[in-house]
Amino acid sequence: MKVQQTSLTQNNWKDNLSSVTIDANMFLLFISSEFNEKRDFLDALHKQYPKATLIGCSTAGEISDVTVKDQSVSLTAIQLEKTPFKKVSFLIKDKNCSHKAGQEIADQLYNKDLKHVLILSDGLNVNGADLVAGLKSKLPKISITGGLAADGSNFNKTFVINDNTIVDKTIIGIGLYGDNLKVGYSSKGGWDSFGIERLVTKSDKNVLYELDGLPALEIYKSFLGEEANNLPSSGLLFPLSMRINEDSIPVVRTILAVSEEDQSLTFASNIPEGSYVRLMKANIDRLINGAEDSAVAANKELDEVSDLAILISCVGRRLVLKQMVEEEVEVVRDVIGNKPCITGFYSYGEIAPFGEFSPCELHNQTMTITTLSEC
Repeated sequence: MKVQQTSLTQNNWKDNLSSVTIDANMFLLFISSEFNEKRDFLDALHKQYPKATLIGCSTAGEISDVTVKDQSVSLTAIQLEKTPFKKVSFLIKDKNCSHKAGQEIADQLYNKDLKHVLILSDGLNVNGADLVAGLKSKLPKISITGGLAADGSNFNKTFVINDNTIVDKTIIGIGLYGDNLKVGYSSKGGWDSFGIERLVTKSDKNVLYELDGLPALEIYKSFLGEEANNLPSSGLLFPLSMRINEDSIPVVRTILAVSEEDQSLTFASNIPEGSYVRLMKANIDRLINGAEDSAVAANKELDEVSDLAILISCVGRRLVLKQMVEEEVEVVRDVIGNKPCITGFYSYGEIAPFGEFSPCELHNQTMTITTLSEC
């Protein structure tokens, strides 16, 4: 496995495309929505590498080595030498198709040699939890990682790259096959819970109406104080910790919208009735420590140093960390060493198991890491 990673800007991309010197058969492209020449860039890349598979998505920040940028492209050229791979895509009509999409992608990718699945999805028109549930139902023993495309903190329009096309309402799946591929993965947060735990008494998929029989928005505002005036954007700073039952591991859920009319909260993923939620707040040191913990967990699953690390972190973490955002990438570099190329993006949702032997989940507000190498 050979990997080259570079960051392209609107001023240098035409000159720097020639910096790729390996015989790449796959490109990972994490592209800012504000990169104005993305169509010209994609055409040029496809023309230069007509046989390579191109996949990627829009972002809330592009990770390239230990930098986090905007209005750029984080381009990673990959030459898989011993690992067959297959790309499939699914065009969704609405969010209710998300579970079916996961099942169909899994069916198309599965064979007995399937080792890992990488998912990149539209971030606004897909129910991420249903997508993951569909994938898991067909691939219970296969590791799955990836993320949901983003659009800064605008939540307006996201896209994915499917070879030479820029499309929305689409999910891309890459299947990686064979025992020559070594994969590590982990997803950790670092948020602090506060306040009492409350029972979800009324919800519909990702829309939360009542907690303990009371209007959800009213309760949520009571904890936020002055920050309640800045909803829904301030909701990224105060996610919820959710557990399906008393024995399940909590996952984090991010607020996307609020409704004064019915006092509801809309989340990036499902909040089932009967689950338990608790408010969370940011602690910068804990967020950076969470990124470090994720790197340690992902790295220890490999017998040797990886060639590539794909980092998918939540837009909410970036809004909290602000000018310190690169510290959570630098701490990953400190753990995994200098050899692996680092690429990634800030997302509207992260897909990964918590760690080895745990099922895949949709996360919010985590640093999710996938490490890849060939042996």
